[in-house]
Amino acid sequence: MAPRRAAERFGARHKAAASFRVTLYGSLAATGRGHLTDKTICEALEPQPVEIIWKPDDLLPLHPNGMEFAALDAAGHELELWRVYSPGGGALLEENQVPPICVYPQSSMSEILKYCTTNGLTFWEYVEIYEGREIWDFLREINRVMHESVQRGIQAEGVLPGGLGVSRRAWTFHRKSLLNSSNLVREGFLPAYALAVAEENATGGLIVTAPTCGSCGVLPAVICHIEDTVQTSEKYLLRALATAGLIGNLIKHNASISGAEVGCQGEVGSACAMSAGAAAQLMGGTIRQIEYAAEMGLEHHLGLTCDPVDGLVQIPCIERNVFAATRAMDCATFATYSDGAHRVSFDEVVAVMKQTGKDLPRVYRETAEGGLAITYRFPSRQNPQT
Repeated sequence: MAPRRAAERFGARHKAAASFRVTLYGSLAATGRGHLTDKTICEALEPQPVEIIWKPDDLLPLHPNGMEFAALDAAGHELELWRVYSPGGGALLEENQVPPICVYPQSSMSEILKYCTTNGLTFWEYVEIYEGREIWDFLREINRVMHESVQRGIQAEGVLPGGLGVSRRAWTFHRKSLLNSSNLVREGFLPAYALAVAEENATGGLIVTAPTCGSCGVLPAVICHIEDTVQTSEKYLLRALATAGLIGNLIKHNASISGAEVGCQGEVGSACAMSAGAAAQLMGGTIRQIEYAAEMGLEHHLGLTCDPVDGLVQIPCIERNVFAATRAMDCATFATYSDGAHRVSFDEVVAVMKQTGKDLPRVYRETAEGGLAITYRFPSRQNPQT
C-alpha cells in the first residue's frame, strides 16, 4: 500500500522522532479505516506513537488521496511536514514532483501497434526492448506472489474483518468445483481464484497490485485459469504479464487507475483490460486481437462507480473481481475468434474513461458516501418493505 510505503520512507528519515502525526485527506480518509490505512501506517512507524487525523471533506490539490506526515520531537514541535499522494497501484507522488513519464517512447496503444507492426514485434518483445531483460526477474516474482495469494486464499475460511459479516467463499467455490463434473470445474475455478486473492486483500494479505489492491484478483485468476485449461509454461505466463503491464501502464499514464479519481472503472475496468489482453496473447492472439480484447475489457466497465460499503474492500469489490475475470476471458475469446478489426480503439476508450471519471459525482469516487454504500448502510430507509 502506498500509505505504508510513505510511512516507511518518512520514518526512516526521522528515527529519532518522539512521535508522528499523520493527516489523511479526501477519499483516503473516507475509506481509510476500511482499507486498513491507519493500521498499516502505525505498523510502519512503530515503535513511536502515531496520531491519525481524518479529514474526508478536505482535499489536497493534486489528488483525492492525499496525506501529510509530521515528525514531532518530545515537546511536540514539528521536525518536518511532508505532503504526499497515493495515485494508485502503490505509487507515491510528492507535492513538487513532476508526475513520472511513461517508460515507453510511444505513449499510446496506436503508436505502439504501428511500431510493433513495422518491426515485426510482439507486445512482450516491445516491453523487453524498453525495460531490459531484467524485467523477467521482476515478473517472475510477480507471478510467484500472485500464485501464492491464490493458494492461500483457496485454503482459508472464516469471516473477513470489518464488521460486515462477509464470509470467505473461495474455499467453497474451489471445493465444489473439484467435486463437480469436468464441464463445471473450469467454470468454478475461475471465480474461486478471483475470490481467493480479493479475500486475501480484504484481510491485509500479501497480493500484487494489478493494477490496484481493490482489483488484485482479476489478473491472477485469469492466469491461473488458463494454466488449468491450456498447456503453457512459466515463460509464456511471464510474457503475458509483460503485455498486461504494458496495457496497465498506458491506462495509468493516459487516464487513471485510481478509484478515488475516476471510480471503479479505473480499477476493475483496467484490471479486466489487462487480463483480457494477457489471455488473448496466451490463446495465440495477434497484437491487434490483444488490443481488441483489452479495449472491450475497459469499454464494458465504463461508468462503473466506486461505492464501497463502510469503505471496506468487500462489498461490492470482491464480487467485481470475479465478474471482471469472467468478462476478461469472454473478451479474449471473442477477440481471438475475430480478425481483430473493430471501430472503437483502445486509446479512445481510455480517453472516454478518463472523461467519464471526471464527470462522475464525487460520492461515486471511493468516498463511501453514495450508491451501494448508502443503500446497504440504511436499507430500511431505502426499502420500507424490508
